[in-house]
Amino acid sequence: MDLEIAGKRALVTGSSAGLGSAIARLLAAEGASVVVHGRDVSRASRVASSIGAAGVAIGDLSTDAGADAVAAAAGDVDILVNNAGSYDHLGWTDATPEVWASTYEANVVSAVRMIQRCVPGMRARGWGRVVQIGGGLAIQPMAMQPHYTATLAARHNLAVSLARDLAGTGVTSNVVAPGAILVDSVRELLTTIAPSHGSGDSWEDIEPAAARDLVPNDVGRLGRPEEIAAAVGYLVSPAAAYVSGATIRVDGGTIRSVH
Repeated sequence: MDLEIAGKRALVTGSSAGLGSAIARLLAAEGASVVVHGRDVSRASRVASSIGAAGVAIGDLSTDAGADAVAAAAGDVDILVNNAGSYDHLGWTDATPEVWASTYEANVVSAVRMIQRCVPGMRARGWGRVVQIGGGLAIQPMAMQPHYTATLAARHNLAVSLARDLAGTGVTSNVVAPGAILVDSVRELLTTIAPSHGSGDSWEDIEPAAARDLVPNDVGRLGRPEEIAAAVGYLVSPAAAYVSGATIRVDGGTIRSVH
């Protein structure tokens, strides 16, 4: 496909592995000058080298100093994909207020930092794309991970507020909400817990069982990183100029909602 983003400069936060690296790879393949972000130089550099990225930006976005360093390395960004974040598997009993605060800092305030550093330049140039990676749990949370799902809801909310603020500027703000995506950490987790769930020993048995019992959806499998990247690709392209303040769910029908 031709997304017509050749020559645009893109920063994908948290792109040294997993979903972020798939997004960075697609944008680079479409001709964008991609800056790979991470906290580990060697991991980020490996991804950057493999996709022909324009550069690497290293920094912890949960701090102002880290965000400053990343923004300086990224330069004038036309496309900002806020993918970086953290999660755990704690529930209400174990997620202390300190855990809530640190998760919010990593998943929400980090995105705000990059928006405030990158979007003014987009606004001045009259063109830009901002995409938050959210999730269906933002609107249909479960009992586990309450602190994490609350941060997803905040990401969705801030994206709409930003879209309103950017009205008429040529800059759009949207959300891509993945379902359960087959990245290495998810595969490892499902393989580890498969015996206790009676899901079988082979991945051919484990994946459909997980899609049936743990993360039910209408497709019967987990999503692939490339499928999330494709949705991001659409939103950052000129074809999506009329889309702002929207959420695109890529979850196989996990979320049962008409809204």
